[in-house]
Amino acid sequence: MAQPQPLFDYTGHLPECPTWSEPEQALWWADIIEGEIHRYHPATGTHRVLRFPEEVGCFALREKGGFIVAMRSAIWLADKNGLLTHKVCDNPSNPPLARFNDGGTDRQGRFYAGTFWGPADYNGAMLMRIDNNLTPKVIQCDIKGANGLAFSEDGQWMYTSDTPNDVIYRTPLDAQGEPGKRDVFRTFNNEQGSPDGAAMDVEGCYWSALFDGWRIARFSPDGEPLEEYRLPVRCPTMVCFGGEDMKTLFITTTRENMEQDEIEQYPLSGAIFTLPVSVAGVKKPLFIER
Repeated sequence: MAQPQPLFDYTGHLPECPTWSEPEQALWWADIIEGEIHRYHPATGTHRVLRFPEEVGCFALREKGGFIVAMRSAIWLADKNGLLTHKVCDNPSNPPLARFNDGGTDRQGRFYAGTFWGPADYNGAMLMRIDNNLTPKVIQCDIKGANGLAFSEDGQWMYTSDTPNDVIYRTPLDAQGEPGKRDVFRTFNNEQGSPDGAAMDVEGCYWSALFDGWRIARFSPDGEPLEEYRLPVRCPTMVCFGGEDMKTLFITTTRENMEQDEIEQYPLSGAIFTLPVSVAGVKKPLFIER
């Protein structure tokens, strides 16, 4: 069985939101705490860093070029060099206490972004969506830490996780991609790790990074565990599919809130790993503006 290997000589603070660009054959990701978006081109080894004025919770590549970026206080459009060009909306949560976290695009090219409630004393976070005409809309509340966003290839399901509450949800979508009532897909205990960022494969299975769990796992459409892969670090944060055949899994990890002795013992904490898998992943659509 293949084992995860470091992508290249890099460790970040809190890498998240890995995103594969098929036209570029390059991997993009955010380092939330450092306020950065990174690009790495495996064929040439080129590594580029764009810096932003606040934490970058998540982002998506735009059909028109550049990014839509969810920072702590607001969601912005940015050009290919990271220059903020248009403020889409303010963070509808309490920005000092709830920064943006996980997000991505649905089959219609709309951008979803969820927040993470910093005090962790109640479910004060939410999931919102930016439609193609740049209209913001709150989609779900009663969340402590929004994560795990992924959409099935057939457009029938949206998956999300609430990491601090150790649960993955599944929400049905209608023909226009509008969400219905969410249901519990799977719950976890402390020994298993907490479900963090995720991705879908073409067989309808859900791949989850299990924070504090030393591993990633693949779950069937019924929520049954099918495969798991152990990592040499404690806290994976998200996965995405990429490569020419979409059969390479990219895995981000973190060293946030780790003591120095743990970092010295597990120096790859914060690295990005790759893993060849036997099934292709669902491609992430670009954000489409109309």
